[in-house]
Amino acid sequence: MKKATVGAVVVGAAVTVAVAALIVRHRMRKSSKWARARAILKEFEEKCGTPDAKLKQVADAMTVEMHAGLASEGGSKLKMLISYVDNLPTGDEEGVFYALDLGGTNFRVLRVQLGGKDGGIVHQEFAEASIPPNLMVGTSEALFDYIAAELAKFVAEEEEKFHQPPGKQRELGFTFSFPIMQTSINSGTLIRWTKGFSIDDTVGQDVVAELTKAMQRKGIDMRVSALVNDTVGTLAGGRFSSKDVSIAVILGTGTNAAYVERAQAIPKWHGPLPKSGEMVINMEWGNFRSSHLPLTEYDHAMDTDSLNPGEQIFEKICSGMYLGEILRRVLLRMAEEAGIFGDEVPPKLKNQFILRTPEMSAMHHDTSSDLRVVGDKLKDILEISNTSLKTRRLVVELCNIVATRGARLAAAGVLGIVKKMGRDTPRESGQEKIVVAMDGGLYEHYTEYRKCLENTLVELLGEEMATSIVFEHANDGSGIGAALLAASNSLYV
Repeated sequence: MKKATVGAVVVGAAVTVAVAALIVRHRMRKSSKWARARAILKEFEEKCGTPDAKLKQVADAMTVEMHAGLASEGGSKLKMLISYVDNLPTGDEEGVFYALDLGGTNFRVLRVQLGGKDGGIVHQEFAEASIPPNLMVGTSEALFDYIAAELAKFVAEEEEKFHQPPGKQRELGFTFSFPIMQTSINSGTLIRWTKGFSIDDTVGQDVVAELTKAMQRKGIDMRVSALVNDTVGTLAGGRFSSKDVSIAVILGTGTNAAYVERAQAIPKWHGPLPKSGEMVINMEWGNFRSSHLPLTEYDHAMDTDSLNPGEQIFEKICSGMYLGEILRRVLLRMAEEAGIFGDEVPPKLKNQFILRTPEMSAMHHDTSSDLRVVGDKLKDILEISNTSLKTRRLVVELCNIVATRGARLAAAGVLGIVKKMGRDTPRESGQEKIVVAMDGGLYEHYTEYRKCLENTLVELLGEEMATSIVFEHANDGSGIGAALLAASNSLYV
């Protein structure tokens, strides 16, 4: 009997030791996996690093590319497009003006009533319509007839007080967010369609002429006064509110910038010098590229998988369409190599662009003690349940790395423009204010991104200059901005 008892005790002890060893091994494995996750994060953070010295190199590279793009067509990754806008709104514009904003599958028509000096925008209203899919791949005439019919309906329903006096045409600003070669303030030929449109007989045609013919067919007595890009519209909207606005930046799904350049500093401009001596340049800065940009393996892989490899590199690290996707790619690697979400890699995490930037922003801004928002987002979007607080904190750290890099690089881009304008050092005559008109959902809704961008620019300019730079949110450049440019380029002024 005693032997049996001793045997049982020995077996029991052996089992206990084995279980303890298993627990230790499990903990060690868990600990080494966690160490791997931290190593991936640390390496990513280092490669995304944007010390001030690097940002100044990026800003200088931006300035160099700006000079090259202004010197000749195709001379730079930056297109530096001449907008033909040499008359920005002054705030004294008066009357009723219209805008048509065709940015993709939806379009808007707007009416804006301006009150003249100190009157501001007295009244504004708009109507929105979707473009039926068959018209996106049909004929030019069918598309523009449909748009003109909606415009006719909008005009027909307006109150009598908005009617124009006899002999005076209504005037319209046309925001057309597709690649065009502009030939004057109110003419430009379509280079190619994007965003799902494919209408061959419009390519190479003047889009203003196409719209004008359609308006005539629908019996609308209206003149297109300005053909504009949404970033140029944002600059116009900002200038209407503040005479010190000279730069506009859009940070939304994509990103772009426009600024006011001296006409004499544009070697590729061969026309007569405008009376104002100035010209708005649409930079198309999303296509900026430099060896100084801190690119990681995740950026290279995302670019390779994209519809436009090698293009829009600056946009792919700064703008709203891509930030969530960069985060997803890092999380996927951590799931594969460090098992941060368990032994199995969550299938949804393998879906490209499933993690959108608004969700990333919500996780980044989570201030709850248990990071409940992070947990909910991982569960709702990626079907990852029961994440530990440690894992959630890791996700927030990654959000911060991705957003910080994007925001600081966007700030370096703005510094590049400020340098090109010769406004980055104090002037003897006293410091003039530089107001940057900002628009886009990323800037408007991602608070941490916005604060980081603004603080970084102040940091880069130095204390003395910092007080002279102001950011203003200029809403709806593609709508109101276009109507304001119709006003400042009116035949009746």
